[in-house]
Amino acid sequence: MIEQLAQLDTELFLYLNNLGVPSWDGFWMFYTYKFNWIPFYAVLLYAIYKTRTPKLFLLTIVLIVLMVLFTDQVTNLFKKVLVMRLRPCHDPALEGLMRVVKPHCGGQFGFFSGHASNSMAVAVFSGLLLRFKYQYLIFFMLFWSAVMGYSRIYIGVHYPLDVLCGWTFGALSGFMFYKLDGYLQNKYKTV
Repeated sequence: MIEQLAQLDTELFLYLNNLGVPSWDGFWMFYTYKFNWIPFYAVLLYAIYKTRTPKLFLLTIVLIVLMVLFTDQVTNLFKKVLVMRLRPCHDPALEGLMRVVKPHCGGQFGFFSGHASNSMAVAVFSGLLLRFKYQYLIFFMLFWSAVMGYSRIYIGVHYPLDVLCGWTFGALSGFMFYKLDGYLQNKYKTV
């Protein structure tokens, strides 16, 4: 069963990865590079800031940092200790069958995608947090995260299952930290 799932995952990866064309490679490399999104994150933080007092905003900042740290560390635990599945760009069986867009493949193992989990955690957390002020933001954030996940397949560093599991874990993390933020906001609102 697991072998069949892995085979289907590989076939879907090869199909999606080979849809790419060199004229789009620059766009996807730009999209997948996390530091290019700093202005976007700054706008999100400003929007969150406008909904809170300075003290409660600092509390939310701490939770965001903890959320990203949590998703990163759990992702690394799965990649390097629990699963240890080779990234497609490190798999000798795929050599010559796939497009490798990213010049450096990254670490040897790729299950599950940290980009997918972090982007989905941010999407769910901020989308839920700001849904009363910006009611359609959650849809934009989920779309942004979905495209981020596809970018990892496009450039050749993750299988679709890596991305799907990353999204799932990220959504759960984002929701958990959103609930924790709500609890702490209520607790410290009167302090």
